[in-house]
Amino acid sequence: MADQNSFLSTDQQILGDAYTSTEPMDNLIVLCDDFGSRFGGTEGERQSVEFFQQKLQEYGVTNVHSEPIEYIGWTRGDARLDITHPVQRTVPCISLPHSPAADLAGEIVDMGDGAPKDFDRRAGEIAGNIVMTTSVASPKGSRRWIHRSEKYGRAILAGATGFIFVNHHPAYGPVTGGIGRALSFSAYRSDEGAGAIPAISIGKEECARIQRITKRTGKVSLRLKTTDTCGPTTSWNVIGDLVGHQRPEEIVMMGSHYDGHDISQGAADPASGTVSVLEAARLLGRYAGKLPCTVRFVLWGIEEIGLIGSRAYVQAHAAELPNIRFYLNMDSAGSAGNRRDIVLNEWPRLQPLIESYREEMALQFEVGQTVLAYSDHYPFFRAGVPTGGIESAQKSLLGRNYGHTQWDTVDKVRLKGLREASTLAARLALRIASEERWPARKRDEGAVSELLNQPEYREEEEFRVRLNTFLDHAGEQ
Repeated sequence: MADQNSFLSTDQQILGDAYTSTEPMDNLIVLCDDFGSRFGGTEGERQSVEFFQQKLQEYGVTNVHSEPIEYIGWTRGDARLDITHPVQRTVPCISLPHSPAADLAGEIVDMGDGAPKDFDRRAGEIAGNIVMTTSVASPKGSRRWIHRSEKYGRAILAGATGFIFVNHHPAYGPVTGGIGRALSFSAYRSDEGAGAIPAISIGKEECARIQRITKRTGKVSLRLKTTDTCGPTTSWNVIGDLVGHQRPEEIVMMGSHYDGHDISQGAADPASGTVSVLEAARLLGRYAGKLPCTVRFVLWGIEEIGLIGSRAYVQAHAAELPNIRFYLNMDSAGSAGNRRDIVLNEWPRLQPLIESYREEMALQFEVGQTVLAYSDHYPFFRAGVPTGGIESAQKSLLGRNYGHTQWDTVDKVRLKGLREASTLAARLALRIASEERWPARKRDEGAVSELLNQPEYREEEEFRVRLNTFLDHAGEQ
């Protein structure tokens, strides 16, 4: 273990600077007010990439560059949802990213919170009709996070022709989120990258109206029309290093995606994490001195529609993966509602070491162990790299609140949260890079598969395989 006492002076410099600076909030305001959502394919995305490179260079980071990613992008069109029976009403709605253009009719099948077992049980009702389910992350009877894309995928497997995602929080309106094939961690379908069936979102209040009509009359018929388009697009990952002076080939990484959804500024999710990565780079560049190992900072593109940026990086940099000591994911890390804990992705050998860092830093945070598949740590995890993130170890399963809605704006973020996230990341990276004998090594493919075969992860992994097989077969038809 590194000499922990040697970090005290650096800690004091890092904390003293961070808590007397507004730099991360200044950066957040520029990202959100000047560049908007930074959604893939927008001018704001391109401008933000230039901004990140400028800032990293200003902070003393070297080897700063962007890596382009060619992918199938998505452009929002008009979406319309009409109740056609037993009354006639137009329901406000938005398309979900990578929803295909469609014009269809069907009866609504209300799946409530979307428990996985219910999709198989009610497949006879679902086939040929339109599924409606809420954004509740943990349906009754489930002990794990059920992501939007899993509910969408299970609707496809049950034969649904359309998908309605309901924001279960009142007064925020529709909630967005990607549903493209990339969310199954496979290639896009050949038909221009769209999802398999159209998907839209409505607000809680509109869902309640549909449910009341259904209760009174027995069934509700709908007509759904979407006009969204897909096409070739370019995004970028932005990368920079503080190069190590003893073992430069060994890398400690931290990163956050920078793309928000097109309906929002994406201030808390993800930009509070994005600017915290930048701030950690500034603080380490100024005070860390000559680090033994390289610390790499990465701002990921196009996370929101399938982790495309981080997946591309893992594929392109496969040879360096065994040299990555740890990847720290900072998606939304500075948001006001989040605890700043460290959640390891099932790396029990690292638990006592991170706990020792906590004691030495005189800082209160929990150290948890779990794996979720829906942020940029996951491609690294699947490749065997030691991973974790700054997030709450006491995972809330209630949903995103204002996240993924038009109300995720700068005013929701507090400077205190940005300071906490960036200083925790900087101090951890300092220690991880200075460990003479890092205890974690890259897992092989068999070990990753064995881990995902544990009961708490098996259901989701089996679903993923089943959906990929179904979509691969459908693409061959």
